[in-house]
Amino acid sequence: MVQHLLGRKGAARIALIPQEVLDALNAGQIPTVNLNEFLALDLAQLARKVARGIGLDPEAERLQDTLAMLSAFPPVRRHLHVARALYDLAAPRAERDRIAHALATHPSDVARSWAAQWIAFSSMALPDKLCSVWRFAADPHFGVREMAWMAVRDEIAGDVEQAVRLLQGWATHPDPNIRRFASEATRPRGVWCAQIEPLKQEPWRGLPLLEPLRADDSRYVQNSVANWLNDAAKTQPAWVREVCGRWSRGRVPPATAYIVRRAQRSIANED
Repeated sequence: MVQHLLGRKGAARIALIPQEVLDALNAGQIPTVNLNEFLALDLAQLARKVARGIGLDPEAERLQDTLAMLSAFPPVRRHLHVARALYDLAAPRAERDRIAHALATHPSDVARSWAAQWIAFSSMALPDKLCSVWRFAADPHFGVREMAWMAVRDEIAGDVEQAVRLLQGWATHPDPNIRRFASEATRPRGVWCAQIEPLKQEPWRGLPLLEPLRADDSRYVQNSVANWLNDAAKTQPAWVREVCGRWSRGRVPPATAYIVRRAQRSIANED
């Protein structure tokens, strides 16, 4: 039983993570709660446990070859290779949909992140990818939510007009995680991802997503909107000043004031 581990506070250092927690993490029984736990994972052990649990052969040559070369890649990149190996093993199976569901609903946040990456590997068009990624965008774990928007980033960058149109409903959804996805997935620069050149040069094309979020009551969403505008300020500072000035007229909600202040931090540093 691992229920007593679910409400834990993550250790401040990897060396302080209790062995009981490490064992449960590597067995895929519990989610990570901080970066230290994520970095402490025995990825090969976890991958084999997850493979067996979702009905794949943990000793399959495709997976074993991948695990053998993991040390050659940076820590985060290793997860991409594991996810791809599992995807390749599941692809030819008649029960691949059941396998995909088992991975997407796994107790381990890392396993669910691998499931989110499967969407990036597929040949689906953007509308279908967004339908598939919804569950990961709403996931209770922050790590899975980050993997969700990265899984569709390339398609968004390839068709900004369609992406903005499709995501407008997300920007007004009751779930703040879904609203945040709409802004985070379209950030002109973003973090650990390819930049979206059309939105760097013409950030106003993203306004249909930003306007509904200008006074959002979620700090999680507020930070994403502010970061979106701060990205845009690197290439179009005058436009960001104009938007922030317009949002600051009249009686300004505290949420908007916070967004406007953070959105202009790069501009302020240059002045």
